[in-house]
Amino acid sequence: MTVKELMTTSVCFLKPDASISDAAALMKKNNIGIVPICDNRGCLLGLVTDRDILMRVSTADAASVELTKITDIMTTNLVTISPEMNVHDAACLFSKKKVHRLPVLENGRLVGMLSLTDLAKKKIFLAEVGDIMGAIATKK
Repeated sequence: MTVKELMTTSVCFLKPDASISDAAALMKKNNIGIVPICDNRGCLLGLVTDRDILMRVSTADAASVELTKITDIMTTNLVTISPEMNVHDAACLFSKKKVHRLPVLENGRLVGMLSLTDLAKKKIFLAEVGDIMGAIATKK
């Protein structure tokens, strides 16, 4: 089974000129915890998670939220996968890199996201999801 058979293809994203408030509003509206930041061509520049907003921005100070750029808090050291990658290989990356989601790129453009939830939906991957969660829990 390949990543493209399990990945989520309806991915919400923001452009680099978006605000942190824009990211938070998009997360709330779509009940998601991560927002890709893409350029005009759909090329992935970085990712912003709900945790990034909480840990990297003084959310108690409204001015700080408005003055901090999304590009200042996004993660740019990304692990990405291809839609043609074998799902078992992707599962190994979740454990090795201790991440919950993997952006899926094709020709440099974001075409989807693969999450642990996507794996868990297929009962054949439940044991792998458990192993991955164990690896993430021992994150150091």
